[in-house]
Amino acid sequence: MGYVVAAALGYLLGSIPVALIVARRHGVDLRATGDGNPGAWNALEQLGARAALPVFLGDAGKAFIAALAGRALEGWWGGYAAVAGAMVGHAFPLFAGFRGGKSVMCFVGGGIALSPLAGAICLALCGAVTVARSFAWGARVGVFAFPVVQLATDPVTHVIGTGALMCLIGLLFAVQPRRSAPARSAPGAAPRA
Repeated sequence: MGYVVAAALGYLLGSIPVALIVARRHGVDLRATGDGNPGAWNALEQLGARAALPVFLGDAGKAFIAALAGRALEGWWGGYAAVAGAMVGHAFPLFAGFRGGKSVMCFVGGGIALSPLAGAICLALCGAVTVARSFAWGARVGVFAFPVVQLATDPVTHVIGTGALMCLIGLLFAVQPRRSAPARSAPGAAPRA
């Protein structure tokens, strides 16, 4: 029963539409601009790095909090259940008409809560690749390196849980309807590189 409670709590936290709230404060509807995805990456492209930072932190933070709550309820596996719930809530948010983002930042925040050392190493790796190449590459390297780094820092059973969360991201990409990208950008949007 505790796992169900952890997943449900995660879902409710994940359902908070941080990107939509932040973008609305800047007069932007993320669903009608950029790629139409109400998530952190579209917020970055439409609002610029400074204005999008609260979206990245908020999307990661809701899964971070869910993971800590899940761990308090049911240990490590309760934490994984709560992060999975947050990811599903982010993708299909109760508070935003069940149309959300791709859950990558929720995975990042949950991963940091579940494996702080691997998370810190991957954040440093993301930063280094960002400086050397670009944030797009840094983010990808940081996310995909996480389970590999985790093999050196955590029990293999936790890496299996991380693999399940990464599979959930893939599933969400597969089942979410493709949005046709609107041709316009938000007023004052950051220039695309």
